[in-house]
Amino acid sequence: FFGKQHCRLDGQENNGKCCTSGSSDYSDPIYKEIAVTNGYINRMSRDELRAKLAEFKLETRGVKDVLKKRLKNYYKKQKLMQKEPSNEDSYYDYICVIDFEATCEEDNQPEFKHEIIEFPIVLLNTHTLEIEDTFQQYVKPEINPQLSNFCISLTGITQDHVDKADAFPQVLQNVVEWMKQRELGTKYSYTILTDGSWDMSKFLNIQCRISRIKYPSFAKKWINIRKSYGNFYKVPRNQTKLTIMLEKLGMNYDGRPHSGLDDSKNIARIAIRMLQDGCELRVNERMHGGQLMTVSSSAPVEGAPAPQLPRYR
Repeated sequence: FFGKQHCRLDGQENNGKCCTSGSSDYSDPIYKEIAVTNGYINRMSRDELRAKLAEFKLETRGVKDVLKKRLKNYYKKQKLMQKEPSNEDSYYDYICVIDFEATCEEDNQPEFKHEIIEFPIVLLNTHTLEIEDTFQQYVKPEINPQLSNFCISLTGITQDHVDKADAFPQVLQNVVEWMKQRELGTKYSYTILTDGSWDMSKFLNIQCRISRIKYPSFAKKWINIRKSYGNFYKVPRNQTKLTIMLEKLGMNYDGRPHSGLDDSKNIARIAIRMLQDGCELRVNERMHGGQLMTVSSSAPVEGAPAPQLPRYR
């Protein structure tokens, strides 16, 4: 509020970072915090009070005592609102785990344009900690319609799979439809989770350019589980490959490595374990102006918007 020792007071930080839950007896440390802040407010000048109120988009008119009261009440309400609800109320209802497979060659040249050939989603319910549903469709590539032998043996995706598949814009439309049916972004809050930053910042980004569609707004922020895992379990980044993460959690890989759907299911298993271990998985990366950016861990928990089909460029 007024510096490092206080929670941000913009009404958004509701993740209980510096509040303790408990009964509303006045021995609760939260009341000490309120008292300390009240003392601070009492020493503020009228201009300081008005500036602080304006910062929170509150009414700035009134005499000094009115401004003090307004600010104190606002602060107390914010604090007590943080105290009462459990953290779950402000957490995502669902996590969509996405791990694309893309065209590739044994010695990928820098100019090689990777095209998405498999679009899987694993829907993880954060309340039950179970995989509730899955989506999987193959995609017909347009620049390199012929898959390399290396790509076929790596991913297990055959030429027949992609020949019979829809082009990316249609598959994306099917994805949006599937997400809408599950009321993601409307009835339920959700976010996307990936293994690393490439799925969104590279593969989806390149694919949207190839298909001449705008980058979808629902995929602009995501949880990069490698970062979350490294930070939570305090392991170096070179130990956050999928197989190593599973191994360190005492788990084996289920299914076929480099199948997009199987990779996604295994990533979901890691996410479930992390949530069970008390990690609050949070959005930590985003796309902005076509560039990959980091999202601060103190940013409020915000679900992704309801999915919509992006417009053609």
